[in-house]
Amino acid sequence: MNSHPRSHRKSFSGRSALNITLVLAVAAGVAVGGVALANRGSGSDASWHSASAPGTAVPGKTAAVREESTTVESVTLSATGDIMMSSAPNGLPPKNGAGFFDAVRKDLASDLVMGNLEQPLTEDTGASKCGSPARSGCFAFRSPPSYAGHLKAGGFQLMNLANNHAKDFGTTGNRNTIEALEGAGLEHTGATDEITTVDVKGIKIAVIGFSPYAGTNNLNDLAHTRTVIKQAKAAADLVVVQVHMGAEGVTKNHVTPGTENYLGENRGDPVKFTHAAVDAGADLVIGHGPHVVRGMEFYRGKLIAYSLGNFAGGGHTLSKDGILKYAGILRVTLRKDGSYGGGKFVSTALNSNGLPTRDAAGEHGRELVTSLTAADFPQTGVTIGDDGTIKPSA
Repeated sequence: MNSHPRSHRKSFSGRSALNITLVLAVAAGVAVGGVALANRGSGSDASWHSASAPGTAVPGKTAAVREESTTVESVTLSATGDIMMSSAPNGLPPKNGAGFFDAVRKDLASDLVMGNLEQPLTEDTGASKCGSPARSGCFAFRSPPSYAGHLKAGGFQLMNLANNHAKDFGTTGNRNTIEALEGAGLEHTGATDEITTVDVKGIKIAVIGFSPYAGTNNLNDLAHTRTVIKQAKAAADLVVVQVHMGAEGVTKNHVTPGTENYLGENRGDPVKFTHAAVDAGADLVIGHGPHVVRGMEFYRGKLIAYSLGNFAGGGHTLSKDGILKYAGILRVTLRKDGSYGGGKFVSTALNSNGLPTRDAAGEHGRELVTSLTAADFPQTGVTIGDDGTIKPSA
């Protein structure tokens, strides 16, 4: 493995940028939204990123931004599960996705908003993994590159790309995704040895994506997992792990002991991986992949959310049947020293068009997480209050 992980660095001010900031930043060629600095390094996997020698720095662009320096002792992060906005060209949401996240934008808002983007943002590259015509039982999804703007409008700042659909339209489709995200001013993570570092109000946060798929940090390689997390911890105040793991489907909402397999794929040992990640220095672990919510636990004082479910499934991509439609937004406050400062689970549900909505009346997601936690983690599981607050069990 490459001993010099790819690193992005971007600063979020935690406040609205002044007009002068926007003018100066645009003049410098930087897409901003309160962003003060963007540096981008090289990738170790040329199929995921523009080619350059591993470990070789690529010059970044620095905006001449005049902002008050703000240092705080804690930050609030929000995260979601799986996001598929459409199935282009025919399965597009209403209004071509305009206002896609409006119903949950207020609940997403935090110092750093993250999601798992489980599809490429690309035109048809002619390299669908399912072939043409598509093989029976094979699913390849994409959204137009312009849909990166819908993510930005929803408040997202960083997207995980370590999952089984990121390369549905080949390496070209993946490169197009990265270009679309960066063009919209969004960060991304997930490639092998990739560490994405953002500076949020003076606190450095490293985000790393894992999955069992080629070109990503392999969750089944625990030695490498420990190495890349330790390297991230040495360079940042906080380390957040995004991980696509576990078998999927309506019957797979429990965290089971040992390795989970699906369609012949080894999709990891969720407990072994997450505990190894925390042991190596992760301060928060965010899981997704099973397409249903799963329980949560605290391990060594660190919160582990095993799956946040289907957050967005526009254009008939993700199922809205039964419990598959229920998910949630995880909000977590972490202190600069990595200690837990509080959290909340906000229940969401897919509407008839697959758009995320607030499930305030039913709170199905919260009820599911509560019951699954009690069943799967009777000693270490979280306690979720009637208002969604997340606390360690007594």
